[in-house]
Amino acid sequence: MRADGPTELELAGQVIELVRRLGGPAAQAEAVVTRADLALTRFANSAIHQNVAESTVGIRLRVHVDGRTAAGSGSVVTANGLRALVERTLAAARLCPPDPGWPGLAPPTPAPLAPPVDEATAHAEPDQRADRVRAFVAAAGGLSTAGYCRTAHRSSAYANSTGHTAQGRSVEAAMDGIARQGGADGVARHCADRLSDIDGAELGGRAAAKAQAAADPIELPPGHYEVVFEPAAVADLLQNLSWYGFNGKRYAERQSFAEPGADQFDRTVTLVDDPLSASGLPFDAEGTGRRALTLVEGGTTRAVAHDRRTAVEAGAESTGHAVAGGATWGPMARNLRLSGAAAGPASPVGRSTTGAAAGAVVDSDTAALVAGVRRGLLVTDLWYTRVLDPKSLVVTGLTRNGVWLVEDGTVTRAVRDLRFTESYPQALGPGAVLGLGARPVRQPDRVDGAWWAAPPVRLASWHFTGGASG
Repeated sequence: MRADGPTELELAGQVIELVRRLGGPAAQAEAVVTRADLALTRFANSAIHQNVAESTVGIRLRVHVDGRTAAGSGSVVTANGLRALVERTLAAARLCPPDPGWPGLAPPTPAPLAPPVDEATAHAEPDQRADRVRAFVAAAGGLSTAGYCRTAHRSSAYANSTGHTAQGRSVEAAMDGIARQGGADGVARHCADRLSDIDGAELGGRAAAKAQAAADPIELPPGHYEVVFEPAAVADLLQNLSWYGFNGKRYAERQSFAEPGADQFDRTVTLVDDPLSASGLPFDAEGTGRRALTLVEGGTTRAVAHDRRTAVEAGAESTGHAVAGGATWGPMARNLRLSGAAAGPASPVGRSTTGAAAGAVVDSDTAALVAGVRRGLLVTDLWYTRVLDPKSLVVTGLTRNGVWLVEDGTVTRAVRDLRFTESYPQALGPGAVLGLGARPVRQPDRVDGAWWAAPPVRLASWHFTGGASG
Protein backbone atom coordinates (compact mmCIF):
# COMPACT_ATOMS: atom_id res chain seq x y z
CA MET A 1 0.00 0.00 0.00
CA ARG A 2 0.99 3.66 -0.16
CA ALA A 3 3.08 5.11 2.61
CA ASP A 4 0.11 7.16 3.82
CA GLY A 5 -2.28 4.19 4.14
CA PRO A 6 -2.45 0.77 5.75
CA THR A 7 -0.35 -2.06 4.37
CA GLU A 8 -1.88 -5.13 2.80
CA LEU A 9 -1.20 -7.10 5.98
CA GLU A 10 -2.81 -4.42 8.14
CA LEU A 11 -5.92 -4.45 5.95
CA ALA A 12 -6.15 -8.22 6.15
CA GLY A 13 -5.88 -8.01 9.92
CA GLN A 14 -8.67 -5.40 10.03
CA VAL A 15 -10.96 -7.70 8.06
CA ILE A 16 -10.31 -10.62 10.42
CA GLU A 17 -11.03 -8.42 13.45
CA LEU A 18 -14.31 -7.30 11.89
CA VAL A 19 -15.35 -10.92 11.37
CA ARG A 20 -14.57 -11.66 15.00
CA ARG A 21 -16.68 -8.73 16.15
CA LEU A 22 -19.62 -9.21 13.80
CA GLY A 23 -19.64 -12.99 13.50
CA GLY A 24 -18.81 -13.96 17.05
CA PRO A 25 -15.80 -15.71 18.56
CA ALA A 26 -16.66 -19.02 16.86
CA ALA A 27 -16.47 -17.54 13.36
CA GLN A 28 -13.44 -18.68 11.36
CA ALA A 29 -12.10 -16.44 8.65
CA GLU A 30 -9.23 -15.88 6.28
CA ALA A 31 -8.49 -12.79 4.19
CA VAL A 32 -6.14 -12.11 1.31
CA VAL A 33 -5.38 -8.53 0.27
CA THR A 34 -3.55 -7.95 -3.00
CA ARG A 35 -2.37 -4.77 -4.57
CA ALA A 36 -1.75 -5.21 -8.30
CA ASP A 37 0.07 -2.76 -10.56
CA LEU A 38 -0.50 -3.90 -14.13
CA ALA A 39 0.74 -2.18 -17.27
CA LEU A 40 0.20 -3.13 -20.89
CA THR A 41 1.51 -1.71 -24.15
CA ARG A 42 -0.39 -2.99 -27.18
CA PHE A 43 0.55 -2.62 -30.82
CA ALA A 44 -1.20 -3.36 -34.13
CA ASN A 45 -0.41 -2.53 -37.75
CA SER A 46 3.19 -2.15 -36.53
CA ALA A 47 2.38 0.80 -34.25
CA ILE A 48 1.51 1.22 -30.59
CA HIS A 49 -2.18 2.00 -30.28
CA GLN A 50 -2.77 1.60 -26.55
CA ASN A 51 -0.81 2.05 -23.37
CA VAL A 52 -2.75 1.32 -20.20
CA ALA A 53 -1.88 0.95 -16.54
CA GLU A 54 -3.96 0.26 -13.47
CA SER A 55 -3.32 -0.03 -9.78
CA THR A 56 -5.97 -1.91 -7.82
CA VAL A 57 -6.47 -3.35 -4.37
CA GLY A 58 -8.56 -6.48 -4.02
CA ILE A 59 -9.76 -8.24 -0.87
CA ARG A 60 -10.85 -11.86 -0.80
CA LEU A 61 -12.61 -13.12 2.33
CA ARG A 62 -13.73 -16.63 3.30
CA VAL A 63 -15.72 -17.32 6.47
CA HIS A 64 -16.96 -20.46 8.20
CA VAL A 65 -19.83 -19.91 10.62
CA ASP A 66 -22.09 -22.52 12.24
CA GLY A 67 -20.77 -25.23 9.92
CA ARG A 68 -21.36 -23.20 6.75
CA THR A 69 -18.82 -21.61 4.41
CA ALA A 70 -19.05 -18.60 2.10
CA ALA A 71 -16.61 -16.38 0.23
CA GLY A 72 -16.78 -12.76 -0.83
CA SER A 73 -14.57 -10.14 -2.42
CA GLY A 74 -14.34 -6.39 -2.68
CA SER A 75 -12.14 -3.49 -3.64
CA VAL A 76 -13.27 -0.72 -1.28
CA VAL A 77 -10.73 -0.43 1.53
CA THR A 78 -12.43 2.26 3.59
CA ALA A 79 -13.84 1.35 7.02
CA ASN A 80 -17.35 1.24 5.55
CA GLY A 81 -16.19 -0.82 2.59
CA LEU A 82 -14.50 -3.43 4.76
CA ARG A 83 -17.52 -3.64 7.06
CA ALA A 84 -19.88 -4.10 4.09
CA LEU A 85 -17.71 -6.93 2.75
CA VAL A 86 -17.73 -8.73 6.09
CA GLU A 87 -21.46 -8.26 6.63
CA ARG A 88 -22.50 -9.60 3.23
CA THR A 89 -20.10 -12.56 3.45
CA LEU A 90 -21.43 -13.51 6.89
CA ALA A 91 -24.98 -13.18 5.60
CA ALA A 92 -24.17 -15.43 2.65
CA ALA A 93 -22.62 -18.03 4.96
CA ARG A 94 -25.81 -18.30 6.98
CA LEU A 95 -27.77 -19.04 3.79
CA CYS A 96 -25.36 -21.67 2.47
CA PRO A 97 -25.85 -25.40 2.98
CA PRO A 98 -23.74 -27.13 5.66
CA ASP A 99 -20.13 -27.76 4.69
CA PRO A 100 -19.06 -31.09 6.22
CA GLY A 101 -15.78 -31.04 4.28
CA TRP A 102 -14.51 -27.82 5.87
CA PRO A 103 -10.81 -28.51 6.53
CA GLY A 104 -10.20 -25.72 9.02
CA LEU A 105 -7.71 -22.89 8.66
CA ALA A 106 -3.97 -23.05 8.25
CA PRO A 107 -2.20 -22.88 11.61
CA PRO A 108 0.56 -20.34 12.24
CA THR A 109 3.48 -21.58 10.14
CA PRO A 110 6.51 -19.74 8.74
CA ALA A 111 6.21 -19.19 4.99
CA PRO A 112 9.19 -20.13 2.77
CA LEU A 113 11.43 -17.39 1.49
CA ALA A 114 10.64 -16.26 -2.04
CA PRO A 115 13.23 -14.96 -4.50
CA PRO A 116 13.66 -11.17 -4.44
CA VAL A 117 11.73 -9.27 -7.08
CA ASP A 118 13.34 -7.14 -9.75
CA GLU A 119 12.54 -3.57 -8.75
CA ALA A 120 13.21 -2.26 -12.25
CA THR A 121 10.44 -4.49 -13.59
CA ALA A 122 8.10 -3.67 -10.71
CA HIS A 123 8.37 0.03 -11.56
CA ALA A 124 8.88 -0.20 -15.34
CA GLU A 125 7.98 2.88 -17.37
CA PRO A 126 5.96 2.92 -20.60
CA ASP A 127 8.99 3.87 -22.70
CA GLN A 128 10.77 0.69 -21.58
CA ARG A 129 7.96 -1.44 -22.95
CA ALA A 130 7.77 0.76 -26.04
CA ASP A 131 11.48 0.14 -26.69
CA ARG A 132 10.78 -3.58 -26.95
CA VAL A 133 7.83 -3.02 -29.22
CA ARG A 134 9.98 -0.81 -31.44
CA ALA A 135 12.65 -3.51 -31.61
CA PHE A 136 10.06 -6.19 -32.42
CA VAL A 137 8.58 -4.13 -35.26
CA ALA A 138 12.01 -3.25 -36.68
CA ALA A 139 13.18 -6.87 -36.60
CA ALA A 140 10.08 -7.94 -38.55
CA GLY A 141 11.54 -6.22 -41.60
CA GLY A 142 8.42 -4.47 -42.85
CA LEU A 143 5.90 -7.22 -42.10
CA SER A 144 2.71 -6.17 -40.36
CA THR A 145 3.00 -6.84 -36.63
CA ALA A 146 0.72 -6.89 -33.60
CA GLY A 147 0.90 -7.95 -29.97
CA TYR A 148 1.72 -6.63 -26.52
CA CYS A 149 4.40 -6.13 -23.92
CA ARG A 150 3.27 -6.20 -20.29
CA THR A 151 4.65 -5.86 -16.79
CA ALA A 152 2.97 -6.80 -13.52
CA HIS A 153 3.80 -6.21 -9.86
CA ARG A 154 1.72 -7.73 -7.08
CA SER A 155 2.03 -7.31 -3.32
CA SER A 156 -0.12 -9.68 -1.30
CA ALA A 157 -0.80 -10.50 2.36
CA TYR A 158 -2.75 -13.25 4.11
CA ALA A 159 -4.24 -13.38 7.61
CA ASN A 160 -6.63 -15.74 9.35
CA SER A 161 -8.34 -16.07 12.71
CA THR A 162 -5.84 -18.67 13.98
CA GLY A 163 -3.17 -15.96 13.95
CA HIS A 164 -1.43 -17.17 10.81
CA THR A 165 -0.06 -14.45 8.50
CA ALA A 166 2.02 -14.40 5.34
CA GLN A 167 3.06 -11.81 2.81
CA GLY A 168 5.06 -11.53 -0.37
CA ARG A 169 5.57 -9.84 -3.72
CA SER A 170 5.81 -11.02 -7.31
CA VAL A 171 6.74 -9.46 -10.64
CA GLU A 172 6.41 -10.59 -14.23
CA ALA A 173 7.26 -9.34 -17.68
CA ALA A 174 5.95 -10.84 -20.90
CA MET A 175 5.86 -10.17 -24.62
CA ASP A 176 3.64 -11.86 -27.20
CA GLY A 177 3.59 -10.79 -30.82
CA ILE A 178 2.84 -11.87 -34.36
CA ALA A 179 4.19 -10.90 -37.75
CA ARG A 180 1.94 -11.34 -40.78
CA GLN A 181 2.65 -11.82 -44.46
CA GLY A 182 0.02 -12.71 -47.04
CA GLY A 183 -2.42 -14.02 -44.45
CA ALA A 184 0.19 -16.19 -42.70
CA ASP A 185 1.07 -15.43 -39.08
CA GLY A 186 4.29 -16.13 -37.27
CA VAL A 187 4.35 -15.87 -33.47
CA ALA A 188 6.94 -15.41 -30.75
CA ARG A 189 6.41 -15.02 -27.02
CA HIS A 190 8.36 -15.08 -23.80
CA CYS A 191 7.71 -14.64 -20.07
CA ALA A 192 10.40 -13.64 -17.53
CA ASP A 193 11.04 -12.25 -14.05
CA ARG A 194 12.85 -9.24 -15.46
CA LEU A 195 11.84 -6.94 -18.28
CA SER A 196 15.51 -6.76 -19.20
CA ASP A 197 15.31 -10.45 -20.20
CA ILE A 198 12.68 -9.69 -22.87
CA ASP A 199 14.44 -9.17 -26.21
CA GLY A 200 11.99 -7.54 -28.60
CA ALA A 201 14.35 -7.80 -31.57
CA GLU A 202 14.88 -11.53 -31.10
CA LEU A 203 11.14 -12.17 -30.77
CA GLY A 204 10.30 -9.99 -33.77
CA GLY A 205 12.87 -11.76 -35.91
CA ARG A 206 11.49 -15.15 -34.95
CA ALA A 207 7.91 -14.14 -35.68
CA ALA A 208 8.86 -12.71 -39.08
CA ALA A 209 10.87 -15.77 -40.07
CA LYS A 210 7.92 -18.00 -39.26
CA ALA A 211 5.45 -15.84 -41.17
CA GLN A 212 7.65 -15.88 -44.26
CA ALA A 213 8.12 -19.64 -43.99
CA ALA A 214 4.35 -20.21 -43.77
CA ALA A 215 3.61 -19.00 -47.31
CA ASP A 216 1.71 -21.18 -49.79
CA PRO A 217 0.60 -23.94 -47.42
CA ILE A 218 -0.51 -27.30 -48.72
CA GLU A 219 -3.30 -29.52 -47.39
CA LEU A 220 -2.55 -32.87 -45.81
CA PRO A 221 -4.99 -35.75 -45.25
CA PRO A 222 -6.05 -36.66 -41.71
CA GLY A 223 -4.11 -39.33 -39.89
CA HIS A 224 -1.48 -40.02 -37.26
CA TYR A 225 1.71 -38.03 -37.76
CA GLU A 226 4.96 -37.83 -35.88
CA VAL A 227 5.23 -34.26 -34.54
CA VAL A 228 7.69 -31.78 -33.15
CA PHE A 229 5.87 -29.35 -30.87
CA GLU A 230 7.44 -26.00 -30.11
CA PRO A 231 7.27 -24.65 -26.53
CA ALA A 232 4.03 -22.72 -27.14
CA ALA A 233 2.25 -25.93 -28.18
CA VAL A 234 3.75 -27.91 -25.30
CA ALA A 235 2.46 -25.26 -22.88
CA ASP A 236 -1.10 -26.25 -23.78
CA LEU A 237 -0.31 -29.86 -22.89
CA LEU A 238 1.10 -28.80 -19.52
CA GLN A 239 -1.87 -26.57 -18.69
CA ASN A 240 -4.42 -29.28 -19.38
CA LEU A 241 -2.41 -31.96 -17.59
CA SER A 242 -2.30 -29.68 -14.56
CA TRP A 243 -5.94 -28.57 -14.48
CA TYR A 244 -7.52 -31.91 -15.32
CA GLY A 245 -4.96 -34.52 -14.26
CA PHE A 246 -2.83 -33.42 -11.33
CA ASN A 247 -5.77 -31.79 -9.58
CA GLY A 248 -6.51 -33.29 -6.15
CA LYS A 249 -10.25 -32.65 -6.42
CA ARG A 250 -10.59 -34.42 -9.76
CA TYR A 251 -8.38 -37.21 -8.46
CA ALA A 252 -10.63 -37.71 -5.41
CA GLU A 253 -13.67 -37.73 -7.72
CA ARG A 254 -11.99 -40.34 -9.96
CA GLN A 255 -12.10 -37.94 -12.87
CA SER A 256 -8.32 -37.82 -13.31
CA PHE A 257 -6.00 -40.11 -15.26
CA ALA A 258 -3.34 -39.77 -12.54
CA GLU A 259 -2.24 -42.95 -10.76
CA PRO A 260 0.57 -42.13 -8.30
CA GLY A 261 3.21 -44.85 -8.43
CA ALA A 262 2.36 -45.92 -11.99
CA ASP A 263 4.65 -45.49 -15.01
CA GLN A 264 2.19 -43.39 -17.00
CA PHE A 265 4.63 -41.28 -19.02
CA ASP A 266 7.71 -41.81 -21.11
CA ARG A 267 10.79 -42.24 -18.94
CA THR A 268 12.27 -39.03 -20.38
CA VAL A 269 9.46 -36.97 -18.81
CA THR A 270 9.81 -35.16 -15.49
CA LEU A 271 7.18 -32.61 -14.45
CA VAL A 272 7.77 -30.30 -11.50
CA ASP A 273 5.56 -27.51 -10.26
CA ASP A 274 8.16 -24.98 -9.15
CA PRO A 275 6.55 -21.68 -8.11
CA LEU A 276 9.56 -20.36 -6.20
CA SER A 277 11.98 -20.83 -9.09
CA ALA A 278 10.64 -17.52 -10.34
CA SER A 279 9.46 -14.35 -8.66
CA GLY A 280 6.18 -15.64 -7.26
CA LEU A 281 4.21 -15.43 -4.04
CA PRO A 282 5.49 -17.84 -1.36
CA PHE A 283 1.99 -18.86 -0.19
CA ASP A 284 -1.27 -20.03 -1.72
CA ALA A 285 -4.87 -18.82 -1.32
CA GLU A 286 -5.13 -20.57 2.06
CA GLY A 287 -1.86 -19.21 3.41
CA THR A 288 -0.03 -22.52 2.98
CA GLY A 289 3.62 -22.16 2.02
CA ARG A 290 4.40 -23.00 -1.58
CA ARG A 291 7.24 -25.27 -2.57
CA ALA A 292 8.44 -27.38 -5.49
CA LEU A 293 6.30 -30.46 -6.07
CA THR A 294 7.41 -33.29 -8.36
CA LEU A 295 4.35 -34.62 -10.16
CA VAL A 296 6.14 -36.95 -12.57
CA GLU A 297 9.67 -38.27 -12.16
CA GLY A 298 11.32 -40.21 -14.95
CA GLY A 299 7.92 -41.18 -16.35
CA THR A 300 6.43 -42.27 -13.01
CA THR A 301 3.52 -40.29 -11.60
CA ARG A 302 4.52 -39.27 -8.06
CA ALA A 303 1.86 -36.90 -6.74
CA VAL A 304 -1.17 -34.71 -7.36
CA ALA A 305 -1.67 -31.16 -6.10
CA HIS A 306 -3.67 -30.64 -2.90
CA ASP A 307 -5.27 -27.78 -1.03
CA ARG A 308 -6.43 -28.19 2.55
CA ARG A 309 -9.83 -29.60 1.59
CA THR A 310 -8.59 -32.28 -0.81
CA ALA A 311 -5.68 -33.12 1.48
CA VAL A 312 -8.05 -34.00 4.34
CA GLU A 313 -10.07 -36.24 2.05
CA ALA A 314 -6.91 -37.98 0.80
CA GLY A 315 -5.31 -38.31 4.23
CA ALA A 316 -2.43 -36.14 3.06
CA GLU A 317 -1.14 -32.60 3.60
CA SER A 318 -1.76 -29.53 1.49
CA THR A 319 0.92 -29.07 -1.15
CA GLY A 320 0.31 -25.32 -1.29
CA HIS A 321 -1.86 -25.29 -4.40
CA ALA A 322 -5.09 -23.71 -3.15
CA VAL A 323 -6.63 -21.17 -5.54
CA ALA A 324 -9.55 -18.79 -5.21
CA GLY A 325 -12.69 -20.80 -5.93
CA GLY A 326 -10.87 -24.02 -5.13
CA ALA A 327 -13.98 -25.63 -3.61
CA THR A 328 -15.35 -25.65 -7.16
CA TRP A 329 -12.25 -25.98 -9.33
CA GLY A 330 -9.86 -27.83 -7.06
CA PRO A 331 -6.17 -27.14 -6.43
CA MET A 332 -4.02 -26.12 -9.40
CA ALA A 333 -0.35 -26.50 -10.24
CA ARG A 334 0.20 -23.28 -12.18
CA ASN A 335 3.98 -23.12 -12.58
CA LEU A 336 4.71 -26.40 -14.30
CA ARG A 337 8.11 -27.16 -15.79
CA LEU A 338 8.77 -30.02 -18.21
CA SER A 339 12.30 -31.39 -18.29
CA GLY A 340 14.00 -34.64 -19.15
CA ALA A 341 16.66 -36.22 -21.30
CA ALA A 342 17.73 -33.86 -24.07
CA ALA A 343 17.23 -34.78 -27.71
CA GLY A 344 20.94 -34.93 -28.41
CA PRO A 345 23.58 -32.51 -29.72
CA ALA A 346 22.03 -29.27 -30.88
CA SER A 347 21.99 -28.59 -34.60
CA PRO A 348 22.70 -25.14 -36.03
CA VAL A 349 19.60 -23.04 -36.55
CA GLY A 350 18.27 -23.58 -40.04
CA ARG A 351 20.17 -26.82 -40.73
CA SER A 352 16.93 -28.76 -41.20
CA THR A 353 15.23 -26.33 -43.54
CA THR A 354 15.31 -25.54 -47.23
CA GLY A 355 13.72 -23.14 -49.67
CA ALA A 356 10.68 -21.12 -48.68
CA ALA A 357 10.42 -22.96 -45.35
CA ALA A 358 13.93 -21.93 -44.27
CA GLY A 359 12.64 -19.78 -41.40
CA ALA A 360 10.35 -22.35 -39.81
CA VAL A 361 13.01 -23.57 -37.37
CA VAL A 362 14.20 -20.70 -35.21
CA ASP A 363 16.23 -22.34 -32.43
CA SER A 364 18.82 -25.09 -32.10
CA ASP A 365 16.75 -27.30 -29.77
CA THR A 366 13.96 -27.53 -32.34
CA ALA A 367 16.45 -28.07 -35.14
CA ALA A 368 17.93 -31.05 -33.31
CA LEU A 369 14.50 -32.65 -32.94
CA VAL A 370 13.41 -31.94 -36.51
CA ALA A 371 16.62 -33.50 -37.87
CA GLY A 372 15.52 -36.94 -36.64
CA VAL A 373 12.03 -36.93 -38.19
CA ARG A 374 11.56 -39.10 -41.29
CA ARG A 375 8.08 -37.79 -42.08
CA GLY A 376 6.03 -35.67 -39.75
CA LEU A 377 4.95 -32.18 -38.79
CA LEU A 378 6.49 -29.20 -37.02
CA VAL A 379 3.76 -27.43 -35.01
CA THR A 380 4.12 -23.96 -33.53
CA ASP A 381 1.02 -23.59 -31.39
CA LEU A 382 -2.26 -25.21 -30.30
CA TRP A 383 -5.39 -23.21 -29.61
CA TYR A 384 -9.11 -23.43 -28.98
CA THR A 385 -8.47 -26.69 -27.16
CA ARG A 386 -11.44 -28.30 -25.42
CA VAL A 387 -11.55 -31.41 -23.24
CA LEU A 388 -13.82 -34.16 -24.58
CA ASP A 389 -13.18 -36.77 -21.87
CA PRO A 390 -11.64 -35.55 -18.57
CA LYS A 391 -10.77 -39.05 -17.30
CA SER A 392 -8.55 -39.96 -20.25
CA LEU A 393 -7.91 -36.29 -21.05
CA VAL A 394 -8.88 -36.56 -24.68
CA VAL A 395 -8.66 -33.04 -26.13
CA THR A 396 -9.70 -31.56 -29.43
CA GLY A 397 -8.33 -28.35 -30.88
CA LEU A 398 -6.55 -26.66 -33.75
CA THR A 399 -3.02 -25.85 -34.79
CA ARG A 400 -2.13 -22.20 -35.14
CA ASN A 401 0.61 -19.80 -36.25
CA GLY A 402 2.45 -22.24 -38.46
CA VAL A 403 2.59 -25.95 -39.35
CA TRP A 404 5.22 -27.49 -41.64
CA LEU A 405 5.83 -30.84 -43.29
CA VAL A 406 9.11 -32.50 -42.31
CA GLU A 407 10.62 -35.10 -44.64
CA ASP A 408 13.91 -36.88 -43.92
CA GLY A 409 14.86 -34.32 -41.30
CA THR A 410 14.12 -31.37 -43.57
CA VAL A 411 11.26 -28.87 -43.33
CA THR A 412 9.92 -28.85 -46.87
CA ARG A 413 6.51 -27.14 -47.07
CA ALA A 414 4.08 -25.12 -45.03
CA VAL A 415 0.83 -26.94 -44.18
CA ARG A 416 -2.67 -25.61 -43.63
CA ASP A 417 -3.93 -25.65 -40.07
CA LEU A 418 -5.34 -28.97 -38.86
CA ARG A 419 -7.84 -30.12 -36.27
CA PHE A 420 -6.72 -32.81 -33.83
CA THR A 421 -8.25 -35.16 -31.27
CA GLU A 422 -5.74 -36.72 -28.91
CA SER A 423 -5.28 -38.06 -25.38
CA TYR A 424 -2.56 -35.88 -23.88
CA PRO A 425 -1.30 -38.49 -21.36
CA GLN A 426 -1.25 -41.17 -24.05
CA ALA A 427 0.70 -38.94 -26.43
CA LEU A 428 3.34 -38.53 -23.69
CA GLY A 429 3.13 -42.17 -22.60
CA PRO A 430 5.87 -44.81 -22.37
CA GLY A 431 7.84 -44.96 -25.60
CA ALA A 432 5.92 -42.06 -27.16
CA VAL A 433 8.41 -39.24 -26.49
CA LEU A 434 11.25 -39.39 -29.00
CA GLY A 435 13.10 -36.34 -27.73
CA LEU A 436 12.99 -33.18 -25.63
CA GLY A 437 14.89 -29.98 -26.06
CA ALA A 438 17.41 -29.03 -23.40
CA ARG A 439 16.13 -25.55 -22.61
CA PRO A 440 12.57 -24.97 -21.30
CA VAL A 441 11.12 -21.63 -22.36
CA ARG A 442 8.59 -19.94 -20.07
CA GLN A 443 5.28 -19.26 -21.78
CA PRO A 444 2.93 -16.61 -20.34
CA ASP A 445 -0.58 -17.43 -19.19
CA ARG A 446 -3.61 -15.16 -18.85
CA VAL A 447 -4.12 -16.37 -15.25
CA ASP A 448 -2.36 -14.19 -12.67
CA GLY A 449 1.01 -15.63 -11.74
CA ALA A 450 0.71 -18.73 -13.94
CA TRP A 451 3.34 -19.81 -16.45
CA TRP A 452 4.40 -23.00 -18.23
CA ALA A 453 8.08 -23.77 -18.87
CA ALA A 454 8.48 -26.11 -21.80
CA PRO A 455 11.17 -27.20 -24.26
CA PRO A 456 10.28 -28.35 -27.77
CA VAL A 457 9.16 -32.00 -27.77
CA ARG A 458 9.21 -34.71 -30.43
CA LEU A 459 6.30 -37.16 -30.17
CA ALA A 460 5.86 -40.45 -32.00
CA SER A 461 2.21 -39.87 -32.93
CA TRP A 462 -0.48 -37.20 -32.91
CA HIS A 463 -3.96 -37.76 -34.33
CA PHE A 464 -5.07 -35.10 -36.80
CA THR A 465 -8.71 -35.51 -37.78
CA GLY A 466 -8.99 -33.03 -40.64
CA GLY A 467 -8.67 -29.45 -41.74
CA ALA A 468 -9.20 -26.52 -39.36
CA SER A 469 -12.73 -26.02 -40.68
CA GLY A 470 -13.66 -29.67 -40.24
